[in-house]
Amino acid sequence: MDIEQFMQGYKAAWEKRDETLFCALFAAEGEYHNTPFAVQRGQAQLADYWQRVKLQEDVQLSYNVLASTRNAGIAHWHVTYQVASEELFQIWAQSTGTHLVGRRPGEPLPRMVLDGVLQAEFDGGLCRVCRLWWHSVPLAA
Repeated sequence: MDIEQFMQGYKAAWEKRDETLFCALFAAEGEYHNTPFAVQRGQAQLADYWQRVKLQEDVQLSYNVLASTRNAGIAHWHVTYQVASEELFQIWAQSTGTHLVGRRPGEPLPRMVLDGVLQAEFDGGLCRVCRLWWHSVPLAA
């Protein structure tokens, strides 16, 4: 696996909201650092973390590979999705680095825009470590 193959799989896993596709990208003890200060290790934690994408609808992800070597790579990614539940909105609103939305309970849930950089390291055809740096804002109406 290289960064292009990883990003194709990452895109499919997120857009299809499928934890099985997501976990298949990683080694058995693979690490996914969804922020610089949080990490999920191993298939069970990866699958559990990926459940939150099921609270998103109409996910659209694009990416550009910025650098690639045999065992690593860097990509810039951009995603939009419709927040599909109050639960996801609360998870998002409490996340570090997010822009809080002035929204009252019962008002429509926002469509989110996330933009970030992903760095991945590969070993034995699977991702060993993936690190993300990202920021999100609600899509302007």
